Amino acid sequence: MIQGSLVALVTPMHEDGAVDFNSLQQLVEWHVQQGTDGIVAVGTTGESATLNEKEHCEVIRKTVEFVDGRIPVIAGTGANSTTEAIELTRCAKEVGADACLLVTPYYNKPTQEGLYMHHKAISEAVDISQILYNVPGRTACDMLPETAARLAELNNIIGIKEATGDLDRLTKIRELAGDDFALYSGDDATGMNFMLQGGNGVISVTTNVAPDLMHQMSVSALAGDAEAAQSINERLMPLHQKLFVEANPIPVKWALQQMGKIPTGIRLPLTPLSEQAQPVMQEAMSQAGII
Repeated sequence: MIQGSLVALVTPMHEDGAVDFNSLQQLVEWHVQQGTDGIVAVGTTGESATLNEKEHCEVIRKTVEFVDGRIPVIAGTGANSTTEAIELTRCAKEVGADACLLVTPYYNKPTQEGLYMHHKAISEAVDISQILYNVPGRTACDMLPETAARLAELNNIIGIKEATGDLDRLTKIRELAGDDFALYSGDDATGMNFMLQGGNGVISVTTNVAPDLMHQMSVSALAGDAEAAQSINERLMPLHQKLFVEANPIPVKWALQQMGKIPTGIRLPLTPLSEQAQPVMQEAMSQAGII
């Protein structure tokens, strides 16, 4: 079971929007050296919605190549088309990803039965470990714990990223799906408590800019050391909150640019961080001690 601090990695881009693979390689190396426990490539934070299928597969392939087996790579392969999600998941398997992260279908608002059938079809089509991803604030679709538990019965569906921030969901899914089903927080602000209450890790935006601190906090939380985890998390809390001052990944890409890690590229309809929000991010970064 993959555990700990997993980075929802940004996709670096040049000013013209082309993917910057040199910066991607440097980011991957930095995360490996800083102790990040796993990399999620081309998720929401990786601007999956604006990459075409060829680019999507190439970013996954390059990430796997750059990691070179040192930590797990989880490929974001979800889509609101079941056939497209299957194709992306097949690509991830072919290029050597360790697992896939599949967001609930967005915009088309499937029923709970539709969600079950969608993920069952992907599970049966591609023999790779698969992690469900529930983020209703972005998808207008909420996978209920009962549906997650039904899907947990399928052999290669191994866990869920639960991004509602509702810690009661953790308890409910654990009760229904059992201890072997991995539970990951998708909400940085509640990620520490999620792990202290029995979650297995956090798939994190904050880890993009503070990988060492997030790893240390996760180690403490998973060990049940609430005092040590809280001490680190208090330092991180401004980042947990202000990295969402505008739509993700706008703030985190700006922060990484300020740190000299990536160039300025971001794809429409996303835009660079507004001038009004920049001092907010600077203060959060200063409070966390990363600038």
